[in-house]
Amino acid sequence: MEDDLKRMLDAETRAEAMVDDTRRECARLMEQARMEARAAEQRMEERIPQTRSALLEDAEKRAAAAVAELERRYQDQGEQLRSLARRHAEEAVAAALALICDPGWE
Repeated sequence: MEDDLKRMLDAETRAEAMVDDTRRECARLMEQARMEARAAEQRMEERIPQTRSALLEDAEKRAAAAVAELERRYQDQGEQLRSLARRHAEEAVAAALALICDPGWE
């Protein structure tokens, strides 16, 4: 019976050692995960200015393209209005001349 107790005590001692090893390993893994998370956060923080700059550059390019498109449309509409104004002026002159030259006009 003494041998059985000794074996059980030895087993308990080994089990406690295994639990202690497991707790230490768990604590080590958690600390390692925290360190990796901090490093990832630091890398992200370092990339923020670069990312912001790239986004601003892209937004400026899109804004410039939109302004250029609006200017092109403005020019097209201006040309159409000038052409229409010339045509109406010519029609008005022709109509006025027709009235003046009309023999029935007094």
